[in-house]
Amino acid sequence: MADVRLERVWKTYGGVVEAVRDLDLECRNQEFLCLLGPSGCGKSSTLRMIAGLENVTRGEVYIGGRKVTSVQPKDRDIAMVFENYALYPHLTVYENIAMPLRVRKLSRGEVDRKVRHAAEVLHITDLLGRRVVRLGGGQKQRVGIGRAIVRNPSLFLMDEPISHLEAQLRAQMRVELKRLHIEVEATTIYVTHDQLEAMALADRIAVMNLGKLQQVGTPSELFDRPVNQFVAGFIGTPPMNFLTCELAAQGDRLYAQGSGFRIPLPEATRARLLASGAAGALQLGIRPLDLAVAKAAGAQTPVAARTFVYEPQGESCQVTVQLDGQLLSIEADGDFVAQAGEPAWIGFRSDKLHLFDPVTGANLIQ
Repeated sequence: MADVRLERVWKTYGGVVEAVRDLDLECRNQEFLCLLGPSGCGKSSTLRMIAGLENVTRGEVYIGGRKVTSVQPKDRDIAMVFENYALYPHLTVYENIAMPLRVRKLSRGEVDRKVRHAAEVLHITDLLGRRVVRLGGGQKQRVGIGRAIVRNPSLFLMDEPISHLEAQLRAQMRVELKRLHIEVEATTIYVTHDQLEAMALADRIAVMNLGKLQQVGTPSELFDRPVNQFVAGFIGTPPMNFLTCELAAQGDRLYAQGSGFRIPLPEATRARLLASGAAGALQLGIRPLDLAVAKAAGAQTPVAARTFVYEPQGESCQVTVQLDGQLLSIEADGDFVAQAGEPAWIGFRSDKLHLFDPVTGANLIQ
């Protein structure tokens, strides 16, 4: 069993910079957990504390139920994969993968069996005799992963292992990493700043910002029910649109209204807002795919706007419109065509709206 648990973990550099603050986090056995956030959010420091490469300032780290806060990295039954490969360029692929096994003084036959098995899993058997300096980026990364696999660890730790690869190769490696995780049945904690990568790979995602854990959940939970405005804006491509609005009551209906728009809110949303005591200016959030756009006003597109940018993308298109000086991104069908400056009419899916407190950023209707 290789579940990982962090309890009230802090990491402070120089007694001043708080890289990780009061972190409680659990990674379940055989789970693929992504630590996601912008540069400087504390995700790599968290990974390095789990690995034992950074000392924990305060708090405790557990792996497989065993407290390892003060245990040396070599005694934690982990394997790390780095962004920079950390390979020996003068050695062959075979020797690079075999290195950790030779350090453990395994027999020649056992080393050969494990190396060839890892190479088969990673589809690099034909590369075993090549020197690393002659490999491409994706091949080198497979070798680095192979060197981790042969150790048969209970926990894999990966620090942005494919972030520097070109887009097509990165997409291929995502598929390989997901397949590998399923095949080897190990627990994996994976650091990335790329939310598309996290959404594609993870069973659950832990979103961090400024050293604090913001939300943990499945990709769909983070996308559909972000706990605050930071998570809402960080998850999703294109990102969520935000507009300033106020609540307005008319009879028994409640509306979100702002410059150029007035949207009736569903009864369930109204009940949550009344329970929260929300008042004054709020931030309205809506994803591009939850906006409709048309060339003329209609029941589903009652709000007048103007086309700012039109981007055809085959079966779909991205349309950016101006609504009283604010820009909104809309994901539309590919048969919609517009020119910059043309009138556009838009509509909001009221059941997909999010309303955030402008001070705390909390999602008031989550």
